[in-house]
Amino acid sequence: MELISVIIPCYNEEGSAPLFYERAAKLADGSEDVRYEFIFVDDGSTDRTAEILRELSRKDERVRYISFSRNFGKEAAMYAGFRAARGDYAVSADADLQHPPELIGEMYRAIKEEGWDCVAARRTDRSGEPVLKRFFSAAFYKIINSVSETKLVSGACDFRLMSRKMLDAVLELSERNRFSKGIFDWVGFRTKWISFENVKRAAGTSKWSFRKLLSYSMEGILSFSTALLAVPLFAGALMLAAWLALLVVYLCGGAPDSSAWLAALLVGGINLVCIGIVGAYVSKGYREIKSRPLYIVRETDEDLKKEDGNR
Repeated sequence: MELISVIIPCYNEEGSAPLFYERAAKLADGSEDVRYEFIFVDDGSTDRTAEILRELSRKDERVRYISFSRNFGKEAAMYAGFRAARGDYAVSADADLQHPPELIGEMYRAIKEEGWDCVAARRTDRSGEPVLKRFFSAAFYKIINSVSETKLVSGACDFRLMSRKMLDAVLELSERNRFSKGIFDWVGFRTKWISFENVKRAAGTSKWSFRKLLSYSMEGILSFSTALLAVPLFAGALMLAAWLALLVVYLCGGAPDSSAWLAALLVGGINLVCIGIVGAYVSKGYREIKSRPLYIVRETDEDLKKEDGNR
């Protein structure tokens, strides 16, 4: 039978991880046409998440885990899980059960019966989320789709089942500044979208603060669009137009004493904005050139097996 690798990034999910395992194991136990492996990636948790994953791995041979030396972020955790996946298909799902494991079976059937390369999930609504978060989420999709050739579906999440061929293509993009939603679209392949309603976390609280979401949004825009690089050219044109207008006013003898100060503030502000935008791209290139590892593994289920075998 074919194998599905389920990747579950975890950061302080001691309450959610066991609940996810229970529902996912029930799905796997009831499956007659496909096998499952569950790869939990502990992203440097400070609670009992790593200990719980060890217990699950001892209890069920289908459970594998990777434990980072510190918190490297969800993108690094997903990439580590994808690299460790042995399956014919791979899917990433949140441990908090906001991505219902039961949908994986529906995704698999759609690929097998309808010939898709990928089946991805999107939220039909964001009920229960703060109004401000919903507003900025909608604004992000409008902005990135207007400035980038990579088009994102509104409400899209990282919950998707991919064929081995698509997974291998995703793994070829080993960039340090990762934005998986854009990477999934960039590699192409035929994708079917299925909708599901937003559900509350099974336990714990969200680790995505407004600051982290804003930073992640900027990561996506900078990673998949160079449109902002045109801002200095546009700003330069405005500066020339302003300079010509001020020159005409001055030659006509109508320039007030404060005009020089206003012009200096305008030019200085535009320069700072342009420098900041160029600096953002330079900093991303700097991080790529350093070629630091995307993550560092502290322990895996293989280490656990060796430890148990030496006892």
